[in-house]
Amino acid sequence: MNRRHVIRALGQGIGLTALAVAMVGCAGNDAPLETANVGQISEYRLGAGDALRVIVFGEEQLSGEFRVDGTGKVAMPLIGEVSAKDRSTRDLEKEISTRLAAGYVKEPKVSVEVLNHRPFFILGEVRNPGQYQYVNGMTALSAVAMAGGYTYRAKEDYVLITRGADPKKEIRRAPITTSVMPDDVVRVPERYF
Repeated sequence: MNRRHVIRALGQGIGLTALAVAMVGCAGNDAPLETANVGQISEYRLGAGDALRVIVFGEEQLSGEFRVDGTGKVAMPLIGEVSAKDRSTRDLEKEISTRLAAGYVKEPKVSVEVLNHRPFFILGEVRNPGQYQYVNGMTALSAVAMAGGYTYRAKEDYVLITRGADPKKEIRRAPITTSVMPDDVVRVPERYF
């Protein structure tokens, strides 16, 4: 629905609720296509809320389970806060190793693994919309399955997705085979016929 249609609808006295419903119905068709597919999604990037296990081999007192805080940092023994936001686990391993090697541990060997990922969100025409725990390798179709499947009104050939990593939070139309990442919002649109 373009600006001219909105102005005409307001001029004809259509209620705001009806206008909002009409605009939501059109959002799926007007949304730009998602360009990334399953093979193009990059390595998992850490963010606030991720639970991590950090192992410094041979140094039990420096190892443990840590959570990425709201500012995107992990508080580590001896070296203090380490920035984890938007980094891979390999990047974080290198950063921790470098900082430990600077006067604390001789030739540190560090391993970082994600224990619990941040959630993703699914809305619209699914049986149980809400927040769900991210699982590696997820697609929009597996997200729908986690949410109990489609309702009878669901449009099943694509989803609308807002990427958590997108600073513009643009809604994009994507095939059901598209990858889902933590913080993404997936919406299954309603079919009208």
